[in-house]
Amino acid sequence: MQKKLLLSLFAFTSLLADSEVEMLKQQLLQQQKITQKLLTRIEALEVKQKKVVHTVQQQAAIKNVNTSASFSQNAYLPDMAFILNMSALDRNVKNSNYTTYDIPGFINNIGATGELPFNKNDGFNFNYAEVALRSTVDPYFDAFAIFHLSPAAFAIEEAFVKTRAIPYGIQIKVGTFKSDFGRINSKHQHVWQFDTQPIIYKSLFGPDGISDAGIQAQWVAPTDTYIMAGVEAFAGTNSRSFGADTQNRHLYVGYLKSSVDIRDDLSVLGGVSIAHGDNYDNNVTNPTNIYGLDLTLRNQLGSYSSLVWQSEFLQRDKKLSTRTDKQSGLYSELIYQYNNNWYAGVRYDTILKNDTDLSAYSGVDTSNLDRYTAKIDYHPFPMSRLRLQYSYDRTKVIEGERKDINEISLSLNIAAGAHGAHNY
Repeated sequence: MQKKLLLSLFAFTSLLADSEVEMLKQQLLQQQKITQKLLTRIEALEVKQKKVVHTVQQQAAIKNVNTSASFSQNAYLPDMAFILNMSALDRNVKNSNYTTYDIPGFINNIGATGELPFNKNDGFNFNYAEVALRSTVDPYFDAFAIFHLSPAAFAIEEAFVKTRAIPYGIQIKVGTFKSDFGRINSKHQHVWQFDTQPIIYKSLFGPDGISDAGIQAQWVAPTDTYIMAGVEAFAGTNSRSFGADTQNRHLYVGYLKSSVDIRDDLSVLGGVSIAHGDNYDNNVTNPTNIYGLDLTLRNQLGSYSSLVWQSEFLQRDKKLSTRTDKQSGLYSELIYQYNNNWYAGVRYDTILKNDTDLSAYSGVDTSNLDRYTAKIDYHPFPMSRLRLQYSYDRTKVIEGERKDINEISLSLNIAAGAHGAHNY
């Protein structure tokens, strides 16, 4: 009985072993099938990858050919932009009279010098077109050129080369360009916050400001606070305050500028400037010094909303053969940006001091030479602008009589092409 029991147990154990072995064989066979499928999949992927690599190589070769051809054709073409400016204007003075106005002590018979480039006529005006070119010449130089086209003239407004690889925060500019004297001298008319130039700038420098052939060197201090110092030397052709004997004329400009963030939404910009040159009076060369002080506060109210207050004071000490003229003036403006499309602003201009020979204006009130201006801007898009502006001007004498001038204008400015952003 015991023997039968042992045989039965052995038979049962053998059956279990055979069953386990069979199960293991089935699992191994299944794993072999899965492995084979994986190997087949890997081979398919490798074939596909080779095809992709081959295609990419072909495309790269084609791209290299196209890039080479494109480089040969376009690598030296500069970025280009053009600006158009036009206006419709209503003024309570006839055109023929307006072109002969004086600003006592500063401008005599403006028509003789042809210094009315913007909004000259009561009616429609095509003020100008500008073509601006910019190009990176090589790792060391950038080149710029701005051509000014008006109905009466074609001029090179600026053409200069600027360095880009000098260490220690130094940059050099050479050519013909607008000086960085003060706050707005370097800005072109289409960037001004108002269509009219501040009275003190027009009186001391003329409509082009300080703009001449020369050289500029600027240095930015390696500090957390922005500090920039600059010096410039020009040929000295500005005839309004300088322009001495053509055989011996020079103009030198220096300035120091800084910017500080008082809060995340409030920044302050300020600067001091000086321009030193010669004037020519009674066959004698005499010095002229012009001092400038500017201050700008910008309060960012939102992503597309801000309030900017900007003021600038200029004083001229002009030594002549028999006297020294001391004259000064300022402008102060407040600009409110409501959103990305709408701006509004007001500005006050005034002549503060006018210690000079005013005998030619005997019987004419030459005090309180000032002007009030207000404007609204609409920007449908960043590169187009409509501006409605009104001014009340008490700075001008016309035909020997002090004239209060009311002027309202609607101007359109278009900027197209690769046109960079401007400093505020």
